[in-house]
Amino acid sequence: MKTTAVRLYGKRDLRLETFELPELSENTVLARILSDSVCMSTYKTAEQGAAHKRVPDNVAEHPVIIGHELCGVILEVGKKWAGKYRKGDKFAVQPVVHPAGSYDTIGYSFPTVGGDSELAVIPDEILSAGCLLPYSGEGFFGGSLAEPMSCIIGGFRAAYHSGEAEYTHEMGIRSGGRMAILGGTGPMGLGAIDYALHGPVRPGVLVVTDINENRLARAEKIFAPAEAAKEGIELHFINAASDDTEETLRKITQGKGFDDILCMAPVRGVVELADRLLARDGCLNFFAGPMDSGFSAMFNFYNVHYASTHVVGTSGGTVNDLKLALRMMEEKKIRPEVMITHVGGLDAVIETTLNLPKIPGGKKIIYPGIRLPLTPIADFAERGKSDPLFAKLAASCAEHGGLWNPEAEKILLNHFNIN
Repeated sequence: MKTTAVRLYGKRDLRLETFELPELSENTVLARILSDSVCMSTYKTAEQGAAHKRVPDNVAEHPVIIGHELCGVILEVGKKWAGKYRKGDKFAVQPVVHPAGSYDTIGYSFPTVGGDSELAVIPDEILSAGCLLPYSGEGFFGGSLAEPMSCIIGGFRAAYHSGEAEYTHEMGIRSGGRMAILGGTGPMGLGAIDYALHGPVRPGVLVVTDINENRLARAEKIFAPAEAAKEGIELHFINAASDDTEETLRKITQGKGFDDILCMAPVRGVVELADRLLARDGCLNFFAGPMDSGFSAMFNFYNVHYASTHVVGTSGGTVNDLKLALRMMEEKKIRPEVMITHVGGLDAVIETTLNLPKIPGGKKIIYPGIRLPLTPIADFAERGKSDPLFAKLAASCAEHGGLWNPEAEKILLNHFNIN
């Protein structure tokens, strides 16, 4: 049984190859991967190779399939799992198999399963950990984006506050509080805005900053402050390139500071700004993952002692976070499509992954069963002048506010006879 996939052999050594998968056994599941989202974490993995803590030391001899934000359909089920999984079921995955133990992770550690592959044999280790989850959403891309959304949900849950009278460590962002998302109009920032506005615990004030005016304008178009106000949330989008950004943010909070801050950029100046903007008992979540193991920034420990400010960091979500993400997508409470700006096929994976920081926009959705250059949604209309497929895709996206959507996905997959 052959598959075609992108495999990692070492630092910046990614190869698109066709190779044999092991035969289905009584404790494995055979699946077709329908979509995968390219994550900045995969770029970091490709840059580090075996030096990455989730990649096996012997990856040069035993390459692994990359891609951990995947969604697919079960094709065959081994005897052990016949009571839990069925042929034809759609699924998403929680890629971290052993959160408290080894670093085994789908898309980093396994030779037979990853998002950038046409087929996958899912081993017992992953199935026993409960990492294969049912998904009934309309589009496969939603199942792929459930993983990054689970990371966001985990980040919101990991925030904590010490309590007014007792050191109770109340978990989660402060309901009705003041929240800032710094560097917040990238793909993960957009997901965080969506969850802040529509999640189970919501702030009363939400401020989103970035230094890219085009990204800010797109975010404000998707998440209109007037609509947020109907939900009782005061929403601001601020260009942080201005010299008076800190003063502007302080004025919005009337000098009180922010109860919760998500720092989405691994930049020392942004971290230190977040520290200065914390309210009493404020929590800073350093959400951005730096590549530099020596990355550091100043933090005011006077305020740690006298104002109870504190910092947390989160990387990834849990199975329960993923379940919540899937449920909210299925109930249409959050819209993962707001993250997506590009679409491509399996042949676009290597170039996209190795150059990800240089490619503007948000999430890049890959459909492993097709061959298609990575294409911005914004270019569909122009491409459609000479290509009927892109004309159809452009029309579909236009009907959905310029966003990728289940109808467009069906048009694309049907064109390539992927059902």
